[in-house]
Amino acid sequence: MHLMEIVAALRVGKQQRDDVLDVLDELTGLGMATEMPGNRFRLSKRRPRGGPDAPPEARAPQPGTEVMGWMTLHPRGFAFVAAEDGGGDVFIPPSALNGAMHRDRVRVNARPSPKGREGEVVEVLRRGTSRIAGVLHQQRRNAWLECDDPRVPDRVEVVGTIPLNIKPGDEVVAVIESWPQRDGDPLEARVLSALGVRGSAAVEIEKIKIREGVEEEFPDEVLAEAQTLGTRVPDAEIARREDLRGYELCTIDPPTARDHDDAVWAERIGDGGYRVIVAIADVSHYVRPGTALDEAALERGTSIYLPDRVIPMLPHELSSNLASLVPDEDRLCLAVEVELGPRGAIRSHRFIEGVMRSRARISYEGAARALGLTEEPARQPEAESRVELLKTLFDAATALRTKRMRRGSLDMDLPEAVVELDDTGEPVDIRRSRRDPGMKKAYGMIEDLMLLANEVVAADLSRRQLPAIYRVHGPPDEQRIETFAALAESLGHPLDAEGASDPKKLAAFLRSVEGSPRAQSLSYLLLRAMQQATYSPKNIGHFALAARNYLHFTSPIRRYPDLAVHRVVRAVIHHERVKKGALAERLAVQAAASSRLERRALTVDREATDLYRAIYMKERVGESFDATISHVADHGIYVTLDEPFVDARVPIATLGDDWYELDSLGLKLVGSRSGHSYGLGDRVQVRIDSVSIQEREITASVEAQLDADGVRERPRPRDRGDRRGSGGRGRDARASRKAGQKPGQKPGQKRSPKRSEKRGEETRGKRRGDKRTERDLSDTTPRKTRRSKSKSRSKGR
Repeated sequence: MHLMEIVAALRVGKQQRDDVLDVLDELTGLGMATEMPGNRFRLSKRRPRGGPDAPPEARAPQPGTEVMGWMTLHPRGFAFVAAEDGGGDVFIPPSALNGAMHRDRVRVNARPSPKGREGEVVEVLRRGTSRIAGVLHQQRRNAWLECDDPRVPDRVEVVGTIPLNIKPGDEVVAVIESWPQRDGDPLEARVLSALGVRGSAAVEIEKIKIREGVEEEFPDEVLAEAQTLGTRVPDAEIARREDLRGYELCTIDPPTARDHDDAVWAERIGDGGYRVIVAIADVSHYVRPGTALDEAALERGTSIYLPDRVIPMLPHELSSNLASLVPDEDRLCLAVEVELGPRGAIRSHRFIEGVMRSRARISYEGAARALGLTEEPARQPEAESRVELLKTLFDAATALRTKRMRRGSLDMDLPEAVVELDDTGEPVDIRRSRRDPGMKKAYGMIEDLMLLANEVVAADLSRRQLPAIYRVHGPPDEQRIETFAALAESLGHPLDAEGASDPKKLAAFLRSVEGSPRAQSLSYLLLRAMQQATYSPKNIGHFALAARNYLHFTSPIRRYPDLAVHRVVRAVIHHERVKKGALAERLAVQAAASSRLERRALTVDREATDLYRAIYMKERVGESFDATISHVADHGIYVTLDEPFVDARVPIATLGDDWYELDSLGLKLVGSRSGHSYGLGDRVQVRIDSVSIQEREITASVEAQLDADGVRERPRPRDRGDRRGSGGRGRDARASRKAGQKPGQKPGQKRSPKRSEKRGEETRGKRRGDKRTERDLSDTTPRKTRRSKSKSRSKGR
């Protein structure tokens, strides 16, 4: 039923539809209802255990299991705990937080529920948030902070003396002095310093780091430990390893890369097959379990890449020097040597604890040019002198890719934003990654070789039944894939929903739509239907890669799971006896932490990219751009500009003199009078109306719709002074209605906010900036905005 049908059936006024949506949210969270596109809901086929129709024994309280893990609080008030027992996440309703906050390590009482596990926080083991950022307010002797983080209380009481150089209205950073012990208790903090000019890139990046708990500087004991490792590989260590310095191993990376994890080499063998060596930096030799370096690496989980710098997982002494496979220097490595058949079949493999010397640092641009895949970049001497090696690597990678595509690996080549900065740190361009087809092939060559190493290691450890951290990706949810099939059919590309659980059939579907105008939209829709890829000690395979065994082995400088896997591989090389039980428990904790910290890194990356997009577009207000509709919602549309690669929100109030309703599948906004529509994948010309750097939001209005050749099809149906039904308030007032509100309204500690307080696309995970890439299939956290709670949900007319 549609929302308004439910409202009518309940015989409540239309003004109460927000309250009805709150109830529907609760029912959906309990597994009693399922939300469909277009504000439609249906009863779930499964009823929750313990419901009123259940037998008495099912209604009785179920015994729980105590588990520990790190908590992620959603802006709407509920939370998930990444359990360290290797099981699924534990859902925590707002009433069961018991004083726990975002990023806290907690002990919870978990019990089965219809949608996984649900529980209650029993104890806070470690506080995960120590600093907060916000705006200082002061009234007489009372001072408080209005915080940027939607997962902390609306008001944080200020204690202690405020520095003299700080005045009310300043952006400040504060350290938490007292945490709430129960619902209703205040959060108290002491102001440390001012952050700087509000809206500047440096201040906004610092706020993102504080909000996500990212520390850029390493503790002194970690730096001291890294410095004791020296700058050269000891001769004694070289002498005991297999010498790979005679091979022409080369690194192939982006030209700006500073940490070089992997080097590759290949040769052709007699029957048309290949011998391939993938050598990976031996970080595990330097970072031993239980050391300060190891604890710091696990605390970070992964390196974080910002447009202007990298926040590394390991100190630069290791990440950019001693462990990095820089040219012409002896470096320790763990390598995988694989013999391949002509069609990419794996014939044999072995692990090598070796020493190598990179012969060259080749860029993707240089490799693509040397292989004749592109004419754009300048020639690179290091690549041009190794054309035969590059051709062999390319042919081996092509055989591997062809084999992977045959088994059903999904190839969703979705662009990422590349932010180019000038010498002052200001953005000068926001472009799509890998626009050149030849460059894509060069990237794909290395990707295929890394996938080979990852799969070989995963299959070997699985066969030996040794504990490891696997990179797992389960099959899509049945309901989600049914919804995707319906969406695809409505766009003119039918898909059998029953067969869509088979990666081969999904891969065939993606190939069939390749090159069509809706191809990218369908890839994004499919991506949203997928589960998240995570780290787990349980090997369930990787659906998107159609791989039975898969893990991460090739980037130990920047990912902790790779480092953990290296330690297991080292034990195999040395024929060490592994205490499987203790190792499995330790890896389960590390896997849960790695998944959580990967999501954090992706959130920081997305926030930083959106920040620079907003800064870049600030000077382009009033300019017009061609764009594609990338998402449709009942409060408006989102568009992606052709150039620069930027997303903008178009409020429904600006679409024209009509009443626009979302269609049943959520793919179009259709005018009830004219029948005119704005649909997913449609081409439009938009004008940039406003930019908010603090909210990372770019707002636009449609000037015209475009046909396939970029020709105007329909002029704008209204002028900018239009005041339809706005009571004389004009477009600015209408644009501020809740229908155009962004997500992440900050919840208090006592309750989850109502729908009317959290209206917006990001809270529902549908905004273009929140879409997951194929590489990670990981979720992100919505941003916070502040708007009046009294505003209506209604659409602009």
